[in-house]
Amino acid sequence: RTLDSIDRPAIAALWPTMRGQSAVLHAGANISADADQLVDFAVMGQAFARAVLGLEKPSLGILNVGEEDQKGHEDVREAAHILRGAGLPIEFSGFVEGDDISAGTVDVVVTDGFTGNVALKTAEGAAKLVITFLRNALTRSLLGKIGGMFAAGALGALRRKLDPRASNGGVFLGLNGVVVKSHGGTDALGFASALDMAIDMVKADVIAKIVADRARLAPAPVPAAGVGAS
Repeated sequence: RTLDSIDRPAIAALWPTMRGQSAVLHAGANISADADQLVDFAVMGQAFARAVLGLEKPSLGILNVGEEDQKGHEDVREAAHILRGAGLPIEFSGFVEGDDISAGTVDVVVTDGFTGNVALKTAEGAAKLVITFLRNALTRSLLGKIGGMFAAGALGALRRKLDPRASNGGVFLGLNGVVVKSHGGTDALGFASALDMAIDMVKADVIAKIVADRARLAPAPVPAAGVGAS
């Protein structure tokens, strides 16, 4: 059941980045999200990041087609305006672009479910492509095989970094209980990762944090006349 203060639940996914991990939400299949729903996602995402990533004050950005304040459609601009004056325990970074996700520019990336799901599936496909190219390069020739032997340790570290089992499962946020949806084809390690995530969320009392932060959400400051996106 959805929390009374949340209009729509969201699926959060952990994303490997150059700086460690980031949380991306919504990663579901909803076609769109209005400004209030994007703000809800931000409230839930920062609570999730504090619990699972251990961050006291996570940085957060809204996924957009550019970093400038006037870029994007009305809903993302309005959500950004609300979050700038919200008083949440976050460092709001404004808008971020698609390449900022893997760069780890922010700890939490907020977007609608359609965009988030497409971005997630695209990244998974790109990772498989890179691994396939690398495997082919290291097995095609004798020189490649010798190089692979010398690089075995580094390649093992890369494989562990990109192993989807390490961050298995999508987390449903905005419900009145902790729900982690594990990938159906995963193994014992993947299920263990999903259980660890659920335990971290229960210990950190994520649901209570979401309710409290949504309730205390401060109204955004009203911009002066003539100021703002047109």
